[in-house]
Amino acid sequence: MFAFYNSDAFTITLEILFLLFIAYDTKRYVETKKREYLFNIILTIGFFFWALVPFYNKYFTWQEPQKEVLLERCVVEHNSSYCECMDDAIFKEYDFNDYQILDHKNDADYLEFYEEADTECRGESSWYSNIF
Repeated sequence: MFAFYNSDAFTITLEILFLLFIAYDTKRYVETKKREYLFNIILTIGFFFWALVPFYNKYFTWQEPQKEVLLERCVVEHNSSYCECMDDAIFKEYDFNDYQILDHKNDADYLEFYEEADTECRGESSWYSNIF
């Protein structure tokens, strides 16, 4: 139902909205010097970066050849739709360097992330489940 929130278009729209909020609150702060606008600016900047990190990880830390290698490894064991879902989750969660140094079999945080992503990609609420 809420699968749209993982889309890149939603993230870009959200970033633009945050920038508009920052500009509006900055304008209002300059006009009134009220501290509540300053608090809004700081809070909005925090949310701006919170939404930007997965987008940044996906598009700026992973190069296309690196993405293709990860996808090829997965396709050997699973179908391509499932692999695209899992790889998209990995790209958003980890930058390339952090992913390379992970202990994929013993790291508790990675195993928890992997189980959640696997459940989402195979789950009934996922549009990927209709392909299987």
